[in-house]
Amino acid sequence: MTINKVMVIGAGQMGAGIAQVFAQSGLQVMLNDLKQEALDKGLAGIEKRLKRAMEKGKMTEEDQQSTLQNLSGSTALEDASDCDFVIEAVVENMDVKEKVFKSLDEITPSHAILATNTSSLPITEIAAATSRPSQVIGMHFMNPVPVMKLVEIIRAIQTSDETYQAIEDLAKKLEKTPVEVEDFPGFVSNRILMPMINEAIYTVHEGVATPEDVDTVMKLGMNHPMGPLTLADFIGLDTCLYIMEVLHEGFGDSKYRPCPLLRKYVKAGWLGKKSGRGFYSYE
Repeated sequence: MTINKVMVIGAGQMGAGIAQVFAQSGLQVMLNDLKQEALDKGLAGIEKRLKRAMEKGKMTEEDQQSTLQNLSGSTALEDASDCDFVIEAVVENMDVKEKVFKSLDEITPSHAILATNTSSLPITEIAAATSRPSQVIGMHFMNPVPVMKLVEIIRAIQTSDETYQAIEDLAKKLEKTPVEVEDFPGFVSNRILMPMINEAIYTVHEGVATPEDVDTVMKLGMNHPMGPLTLADFIGLDTCLYIMEVLHEGFGDSKYRPCPLLRKYVKAGWLGKKSGRGFYSYE
């Protein structure tokens, strides 16, 4: 299957990053968001990143202009009516995602592949919301998308080999490294990462060490580029909590129980960098 025209739903940090890498690879991309303000912000962010890359000599002016020409904006899902591929990067909520996929199933051509960038939710359940479950797949990009090479490609139980191969080829076209993953809670990346972050929060909760010292141990002792609590702040503590809850519910294992301190911070509105405060202050 040839993929020429793409829609990315959700103009936040992940969605805009995904749209950027598609446009850079020469595909026609529509970045979609319900809100015009969010769409404008997403497109402006892409333009800013491309300009910075050009100034650093990582991109020619010609490539920058070509990428921007491949990009367009949309505030209506109906604009996906002639797309070969649609990927959503909306809020991590099953009800919201199922609603999006049911709409896309009615709007998009019968050959179109529908993908989700979910970081933890079951692809099999999302696929079941459509009449084309064999053409539904998970394509989990890492943040920041233009920089990180990994893409987890997650098969639903219904996903066909043809769909999988098309998405693996697409990931390579984007100059990403695809890894095939089965549909289990948290896939590979978050099944390993989130319990580590949760355990780091427990060490603070139990008074073992300060956030600064926990992060220093992991950076200098384990050669991590960023400490787990700094990373949690950048991901968003609400997102970390949500993924831990998905793991806890999905596996039914107490080792995935979210730390009470994580719950307390989220209830206080201390969500990390995006709210100005998490384990560190960003005022």
